[in-house]
Amino acid sequence: MTQGETGDPAKQRLGAMEARAATATRRAAALAVLARALWAGQALAVAWAVHGWVQPEPVPGFGAAALFLGVGLLRAVLDHLGAGVAFRAADRLVAEERAALLAREARRADAPAASASVAALAAQKLPMLVPYLTRYRVAFAQVAVIPGLFLVLTLSVSWIAGLVLLVAGPLIPLFMALVGFAAREASTRQMVEIGDMNTLLMDRLAALTDIRLLNATERSVSDFEARAEGLRQRTMAVLRVAFLSSTVLELFAALGVAMVAVYTGFSLLGEITVGAWATPLTLGGGVFILLLAPEFFQPLRDLAAAWHDRAAALSVAGELAELEAGASATCLGTGGPAAPLDGPATVVMQGVRVRQGDRVLHLPDIAVEPGDAVALAGQSGSGKSTALAAIAGLRPVDSGRVEVAGRTLDDATADAWRARLTWVPQTVHFPDETLRAFLDVRRTGGDPSGALRAARADHVVARLPEGLETRLGETGAGVSGGEARRLLLARAIMARADVVLADEPTADLDPATASDIAAVLRRLADDGVTVIVATHDTDLAGAMDRVIRMEGAE
Repeated sequence: MTQGETGDPAKQRLGAMEARAATATRRAAALAVLARALWAGQALAVAWAVHGWVQPEPVPGFGAAALFLGVGLLRAVLDHLGAGVAFRAADRLVAEERAALLAREARRADAPAASASVAALAAQKLPMLVPYLTRYRVAFAQVAVIPGLFLVLTLSVSWIAGLVLLVAGPLIPLFMALVGFAAREASTRQMVEIGDMNTLLMDRLAALTDIRLLNATERSVSDFEARAEGLRQRTMAVLRVAFLSSTVLELFAALGVAMVAVYTGFSLLGEITVGAWATPLTLGGGVFILLLAPEFFQPLRDLAAAWHDRAAALSVAGELAELEAGASATCLGTGGPAAPLDGPATVVMQGVRVRQGDRVLHLPDIAVEPGDAVALAGQSGSGKSTALAAIAGLRPVDSGRVEVAGRTLDDATADAWRARLTWVPQTVHFPDETLRAFLDVRRTGGDPSGALRAARADHVVARLPEGLETRLGETGAGVSGGEARRLLLARAIMARADVVLADEPTADLDPATASDIAAVLRRLADDGVTVIVATHDTDLAGAMDRVIRMEGAE
C-alpha cells in the first residue's frame, strides 16, 4: 500500500474488502493467467499447421488440430472455473457488506442515515463492487504475467516485432492512469446523484397526499425531472470518459498490432531481411507472432476496462467509509425477539453521562417504581429524548448505571427489557403491514377494538377506506400526527406493555388532541403501567405524578 492509499479512506475500505476475498481472488487470477498463457500453445498449433500446408509436399495438420482443440478446451474449463470462483466470492462479499450495512443502520444509537440513501447504497451501489472484484485483480494479474511472457516468445522469433510491442505496450497503462483520475471523479458525482435522487423520490412519495392537497404536483414533477436530468448528465459524463479512454487504448493497441503485421508481411515478401533470428522470417514464425500480438495487448485492454470498475468501486467504498465514520455506538442487545425480562417494571439511573458529538449530557438520577407516571422536562437539547433512549437500551451510556427490573441494563438484558415496553416516538414510522398486524405486536390474533377505544383512536380506523386492513405507509399517510400517536398508544394497550416511553407525545398537536393523549397516558398509569414521558407541554407534565428537570450538557 502506498502512502497515498494509506491516507485515502476509500482505498483503505476497498482494500479491507479485497483482503477478505484475497484467497478466492488469487485462485481466480491464477486460473485466468494460466488460461490466457495457453493461447501460446494454440498459436503454435496454428503456425505449425500453416507451415506444414505450404511445404512442397503438404503435411496433414491432424496433430496441430488436435493440439489446438485440446488446448482450447482446457482454456475454456480454466476460464469457467476462474470466473465461478471470482463471482461466488464477490457475491458473498457484497451480501456480507449489505447485511452489515443494514444491521449497523438498524441499530445505530443516534439518528440513522436517510433510508433512501441507505437503500440506494444497499440495492444499487454495492452491486457495483462485483465487476471490480471479479475483473480488476484478475486483469491486474494477467498484465503482470502475460505481456512479458508473450514479449519473450515474440523476441524469440523476431527482435523487431518484440521491440514494437515493447514500445507500444507501456503507453496503454500511462494513458489509463491519466484517464482514471477523471473516471473516479465522474463516478463519485454519479454515486452522489443516485443517492440524492432516491432521497428525493422517497420524500415525495411520503408527502404525496400533502402535495396533492396543496396542488403542488407540477412543481414536484419539475423537481424530479431536474434531478433525473442531473443523473443523466452524470451518467453521460462517466460514459464519455469510458469511451474516450477506450478510443485511446484501442488506438495504441491497433497501431502496435498493425506495425507487427506490416513488418511480418514485408518480411515474408522478402522486402525486409533483418529483424528475425531465422532469416528470412518463416511463414510459421510470422503467423506465430501475428497471433501473439493481439493477445499481448488484450490483458492491457481488460485492465483498462476494469479501471473504470475500480473508479466505481472506490466511490462506493468511500461512501461506506464515510457512513461508518459518522456512525455512533450501536444500541444494546441484538434487536431480536426475546422473552420478557422478569421482575417489577422499575427504572433506576445513577450518575449517567452520555456523549453526543462534542457534548457530554449529565442525566439526572432517576428512580421509577411500577405504575409511576414521570415527566422529564427541560429545554431542547437538555437530554430528555436521550434519557428515554438510555432507559430503552437504545443509547449506550458512557458512565453511570442504568437498572431495569432490578438488573443492570446491558447487552444481555436489553432485548428482554424491550419486550416489556412500548416506545411512542415523536416522529412515527409504520412498517409495511396492515394496521391490524401493526396493532397486534404480540401476534395474539385478538380484536384491537377495545384498545382503540381506550386510546380514543377508534374513529381514526373507522374513517380509513379499508379499516384495519389499511396499510398506512412509512410515515402514516392518511392520518395526522395526533392520530398516529393514538394508534401507537392503542398498540401499547393491546400489547399490555408494562412500560410506556413517550417522546414529546403532544408536540405540534392542537389542545384538544393533546388533552386526549395526556388522558390516555394518565389512564395507563392508573392501570399500573409505568409511564415516562419527555415533554415541553406543561399540561402533560402536570398530568403526571412528578416532574424531573433535566440539567443538560456539562
